[in-house]
Amino acid sequence: MLNVFLLVSKIVRGSFLLMKETLRYLAGTAGPSGYGSNSTAEQVTQDFACFVSPNLTAIITGATSGIGVETARVLAKRGVRLVIPARDLKKAAEVKETIQKETPKAEIMIFETDLSCFASVKRFSSDFLALGLPLNILINNAGIFSQNLEFSEDKIEMTFATNYLGHFLLTELLIEKMVETAEVTGIQGRIINLSSVIHSWVKRDSFCFNQMLNPKNYNGTRAYAQSKLANILHAKEMARQLKARNARVTINAVHPGIVKTGIIRAHKGLITDSLFFIASKLLKSTSQGASTTCYVALSPQTEGVSGKYFADCNESSCSALACDESEAQKLWKHTRALINRRVYHPPA
Repeated sequence: MLNVFLLVSKIVRGSFLLMKETLRYLAGTAGPSGYGSNSTAEQVTQDFACFVSPNLTAIITGATSGIGVETARVLAKRGVRLVIPARDLKKAAEVKETIQKETPKAEIMIFETDLSCFASVKRFSSDFLALGLPLNILINNAGIFSQNLEFSEDKIEMTFATNYLGHFLLTELLIEKMVETAEVTGIQGRIINLSSVIHSWVKRDSFCFNQMLNPKNYNGTRAYAQSKLANILHAKEMARQLKARNARVTINAVHPGIVKTGIIRAHKGLITDSLFFIASKLLKSTSQGASTTCYVALSPQTEGVSGKYFADCNESSCSALACDESEAQKLWKHTRALINRRVYHPPA
C-alpha cells in the first residue's frame, strides 16, 4: 500500500511540475537570467549590447532559413562578422542582402558547403582557416528532418550526418583556431550546439551508433531526436575536454523552443490540419526561437559556463541519458573513430 501511495504521489507531483512549467512557458515568465519564452533575440542582445566585444567573428550553419537567419541578423546588428557555410548560395546571397539593408556595415562571407558531406566540411574549414581570421563563436545551428530514409554522399543516414556528424567534424577542424583566438585576444570562445527538447524521447536501448548510421527500421522523428541527443552529448564531452586543457572556450547546447520553421511544417503531414492550427498558436516566432542561441553566444551572464543545456534563455535540465558522462565519452570515441576512417584515412 505504501508503494502505491508513493507512486501516486510521484505522478501527482510530476504532473504539477509539468503544469507549472507549461504555465510559465505560456506566460513567458522570466527565469533567473531575466528572460523567458517570450523574449526575442533582439531584446536579449540589446540589454548587453554595450558589453559585446568589437570585431568578433562567428560561423553560423543553417543561416539561410528559420532561426538561423534571425540569429545571423541579430548578431550582425551587434557588430559581429558573419561567416555562413551554405548549401544554397542563392538563398545565402539573399540573406546577406537583407541583413546588409538593415545593417549596411555588416561583414558577411558565404561559402558553399554541404554539412552532410565530410569532404565539403573539410574544404570549408580549410578555406576559412586560410583567411587568417579569428574565430570567436561557432553556432552549430543547421538541422534537417526527413520523413523518409535518405543517405548522404558518405552513405550515412542523412539526418544524423547533417545534424550531428557534420557539426562534430566542423568543431574538430576549427577548435584549435578558437583556442588560439581566445589566447591571443583574451576573449572567451563560445560554441553553441542546437538541440531540442525531444532529445528526451530517446531511450537508452535505441541509442546505438551503428544503427544511427544505417538504420534498419527508419523513423523520421526518432532519427531527429537521436541527432539532437547526440548534440547535447557532444557538448558535454567537449566541455570536459576543453576544461581539462584549460582552454578559454566553452560549449553548450540549446533548445530553441518549438518554432514556426520548415522543420515543423515537415511534421504537418503526420497530424490533422486542425491540430496543427491549434499547436501553431503555442509555437514561438523565429525571433523568440533565436533568443536562447544569441543569449548564450553573447551574454556576459554565460561567461565561463560550459557543458550546460539552455532553454528560454536559462539553464535547464536535460534527460538522464543526455547527462550520462560515460555515454558522452562513448559517443565521442565512436564518432572520432568514424571520422578518422572516413576523413583522415579514407579507403583507397
